[in-house]
Amino acid sequence: MLLKALTEAFGPSGFEDEVRHLLREEVIPLADRVSTDALGSLIVEKNPDAEGSRVLFAAHMDEVGLMVVGIEDNGLLRFRPLGGVDPRILVAKPVRIGAERRYGVIGAKAIHLQQPEERTKPFEMQQLLIDIGANTREEAERLVEIGDPVVFATEYEEFGDRRAKAKSFDDRVGCAVLVELLKQPTTLPLTVAFTVQEETGLRGAGPVAYRTKPDLAMVVEGTVCFDVGEAKSHEQSTAQGAGPALSVVDGKTIANTKFREFIKSVADEEAIPWQYRRTVGGANDAGVIHLSEMGILTAAVSIPTRYIHAPAQVIHLDDYHNTIRLLSAVIERIEKGGHPIS
Repeated sequence: MLLKALTEAFGPSGFEDEVRHLLREEVIPLADRVSTDALGSLIVEKNPDAEGSRVLFAAHMDEVGLMVVGIEDNGLLRFRPLGGVDPRILVAKPVRIGAERRYGVIGAKAIHLQQPEERTKPFEMQQLLIDIGANTREEAERLVEIGDPVVFATEYEEFGDRRAKAKSFDDRVGCAVLVELLKQPTTLPLTVAFTVQEETGLRGAGPVAYRTKPDLAMVVEGTVCFDVGEAKSHEQSTAQGAGPALSVVDGKTIANTKFREFIKSVADEEAIPWQYRRTVGGANDAGVIHLSEMGILTAAVSIPTRYIHAPAQVIHLDDYHNTIRLLSAVIERIEKGGHPIS
């Protein structure tokens, strides 16, 4: 299953090789040209010499993770985040480290040993260590190296009412959507890009946009979803099961109104549920794509993801499938002569 394989693959920012190799095998039979740029983004082209609007779809391969930055005399590992990781959710989480996927557990001082004032404060990153079962620095150095990347050791699983959990729906769910789009027949000059290092500064998407020079671009992303418990409506960026989310504004982009209305009209005509992404926090690859070249008309469509940037993220599979339906319909509309700003 593609979602399982992608989400369980090892690919923190700057170390996307395993994800890229997996995707390459999936897309080679579906494409006319497949290439990798200098930063490591995978660029897939269909009908590159055809007439019509050049359309780029992008999703990032990297996930948030950690990096080993020190080894203590007792064999425990110091680490720092790759991307936005909340230290409060790290204690006792199992991880995989480096090329050997070495197993480890993130540990901290037990509550029994904490002073009363310590118990009222969340742990900070420097108070946490990774335990790989080594007894000495020398033993640990035979197993891991400074600079080794670290990911959460979470397996894909489906549960409950069409929910799925995994460590990296942000943004392997977007990558899976784009593979499904490549399976759809089209006569458009279509480019699909699986980008690198989004979580550490949107670094891969700019060079991709500069290289491919699209007329239109759409970014497919896993986005914040806080629709649980007694969350107030203004705190709910998105809701699961309500369909793909269309961005209005975020930390890097003010969405083009006509493009968004175009996507909404396609969704309504096809009876595909959709919702707004109702928050201004965060950003995605659209933030750099729309500023590339002389400016590129860009939109972002997102799959609501509970517990994003955490060891176990959750999506609703209906949102995943409806995103595929929506973007397939958008491609068909453009292919028939529709245009977001016509």
